[in-house]
Amino acid sequence: MSHLETFKIIRLALLPVIALLASCQSGGSRGQTQYLEAFNPASLPNSSMYNADQVTYWDGDGLSGSSSITIDLSDQKAYFYKGGTLAGVSALSTGDEKHATKTGNFKIIQKDQWHKSNLYGDFVDASGTVVMANIDVTKDKQPAGTRFEGSKMHHFMRFVGGIGMHEGFLPGYPASHGCVRMPGHMAATFYHNVAIGTPVTVRP
Repeated sequence: MSHLETFKIIRLALLPVIALLASCQSGGSRGQTQYLEAFNPASLPNSSMYNADQVTYWDGDGLSGSSSITIDLSDQKAYFYKGGTLAGVSALSTGDEKHATKTGNFKIIQKDQWHKSNLYGDFVDASGTVVMANIDVTKDKQPAGTRFEGSKMHHFMRFVGGIGMHEGFLPGYPASHGCVRMPGHMAATFYHNVAIGTPVTVRP
C-alpha cells in the first residue's frame, strides 16, 4: 500500500472525530465553549476541516517600522504589517453568526500571555477532573463541590471590549463567540511583535 493510500485511510477514519470536535465550537444553545484548547489539531493530518497552515506564514523578523494588523472577516485571515510591508499572514476563526467580531479601527489595549476565559471552560472537582465540560457560566449551573476552570486563551491580544486575538482551534470557518482565534505559533508570533497601541483594523 502506498503512503498516499495510507494517508487517505487515516484521514477518512479521523473525519468523524474532527466533525464531532468542530460541532462543539458553534451552534446550539447550551454549553458551547469557544476554545476547546485541550484538543491538539497539530496531531491531525491536513484536511478540508483543518487547513490553517496552507496560508499561514511569517517573514517579518528582518523588517522594521511600525506594526499594524488588518483582520479580514471575509477571507478569515489576519495580515501583519511592519512599516507598511506585509510581514506575515495567519489563518483565523472569528465570530460566528450569533457572535460577530466587531468591525472598525482599534488598538491593542491589553496583552496577557497566559490569559483564560472568565465565561467559557469546564467545571472541575478538587483533583482537577472535569465534571462538566464546555460550559458557559452565564447559562450552566455549577455542580456542588466543583470550581470553574476557564478555557485557555494563550497569547491574548485584546483590542475592543472582551474581544482579542489568541491561540485557539480553527475548524475552517467562523466559530468563536467574537474573539479571533489563531494557530498557536502565529498567536505567539503576533503577540511578540505587537505593543499596547498597535493599530488593529477589522474589516467585513
